[in-house]
Amino acid sequence: MRSIGIDLGTTNTVVFLPQKGIVINEPSVVAISVLDNKILAVGNGAKEMIGRAPESIMVSRPLVDGAIADYRVTGAMLRYFIKKAGGVMSFMKPEVLISVPAGITSTERRAVMEAGLNAGAKAVYLVKEPVLAAIGAKIPINDPSGNMILNIGGGTTELAVISLGGIVSAQSVRIGGNKLDQSIVDYIKKKHGLAIGERTAELIKINIGSAVKQANEEKISIKGRDLTSGYPKTIEVSTNEITEAISDNLREIIQIIKSVLEVTPPELCSDIMDKGIVISGGGALLKNIDTLITKITGVPARIADDPLFCVARGTGIVLANLESYKKNVMSRK
Repeated sequence: MRSIGIDLGTTNTVVFLPQKGIVINEPSVVAISVLDNKILAVGNGAKEMIGRAPESIMVSRPLVDGAIADYRVTGAMLRYFIKKAGGVMSFMKPEVLISVPAGITSTERRAVMEAGLNAGAKAVYLVKEPVLAAIGAKIPINDPSGNMILNIGGGTTELAVISLGGIVSAQSVRIGGNKLDQSIVDYIKKKHGLAIGERTAELIKINIGSAVKQANEEKISIKGRDLTSGYPKTIEVSTNEITEAISDNLREIIQIIKSVLEVTPPELCSDIMDKGIVISGGGALLKNIDTLITKITGVPARIADDPLFCVARGTGIVLANLESYKKNVMSRK
């Protein structure tokens, strides 16, 4: 039986094949021809077109804040990834396991199921993202002890307390890497009078961004359009400016840790104080995010190994042990 694990993310989609590991890690972006509604490119090819496409081509992200905004396009994107991962074996319909946000509604759940089935899956299993992230981060989720996982993705950040294989308390906020990029765009516009695109903002965040202010700052030169003259212009921005630009968003992310701890049973809270918060997802790559969380909450925090691929690795582990996980962590159709 062939099976495929998909971490369907707002920013990137990661595909995991048992025996092979991660085979695809591409942007969740689709380019569509406006005239005849045809899909022109998916993934890397489509991301290249962001901010550069003529009016006849629409470049869209079919997932917004972790939820499917466009079913047809998501279906086409899934079909592309499943086909690309399947290679020669594509005549056999695979079982597909897809990660979904913890706060998913039943309508959204049906939409993901249908998108998966329309993309050629024989059966579709859905597992909540924090659970997969925890499994992929090698947290023993079936133990009778509390573990807290903070998964910072592109569109959403999810926090869950997991014990005995299930989610005890969870919360998600629609802030992730994309919102951080947008805050950098807005900050540079306001402070430097320079218009930059989201790809430039992401580049700045990756290269010099930090969650806490630094004594010895890094600097980066960026190009954009001067809003006064309308001409291209190059300026230099520093780490602490970026820290300032994203501080409100980070504060909101940390706020959910407080609200989840408030409703978590005391026994589990003391487990979490002992073991700390594990951070996964692309947002875990922001420098010093663990330092900031520990500083504000007083709870030790650490970054999972290879945080970007925790959810995808989790899908692989669940697929390898489908029978034992079927009971408590997934819903199927």
